Amino acid sequence: QVQLVESGGGLVQPGGSLRLSCVASGTIFNLYTMAWYRQAPGKQRDLVADITSGGTTNYADSVKGRFTISRDNAKNTLYLQMNSLNSEDTAVYYCHAHNRVVLLGHAYDLDYWGQGTQVTVSS
Repeated sequence: QVQLVESGGGLVQPGGSLRLSCVASGTIFNLYTMAWYRQAPGKQRDLVADITSGGTTNYADSVKGRFTISRDNAKNTLYLQMNSLNSEDTAVYYCHAHNRVVLLGHAYDLDYWGQGTQVTVSS
């Protein structure tokens, strides 16, 4: 059973910083592409950033230059450092793990989600 447990959310003032963490268990963490998504009230869940097993990163335009995604494979942990936060960053942030496995010529997508952690940016 794969489990993803996020932590680090909270209330922060505009311009402040937070670091989110996601600890994975029950799987071989370093094989997965890991990502952070977020969902604001009444909006769809959107990709914030992702990082491949090889360390290649990708960011949504809205967070480029402010957020940094990283992973520590020895600790089975994914991070999201968020700086210069503003009210538009307020959302529930979700950790996501993805891997594609090929068995007997068939491809299977494995996708797992954490329970989410609330980030609120407000003065």
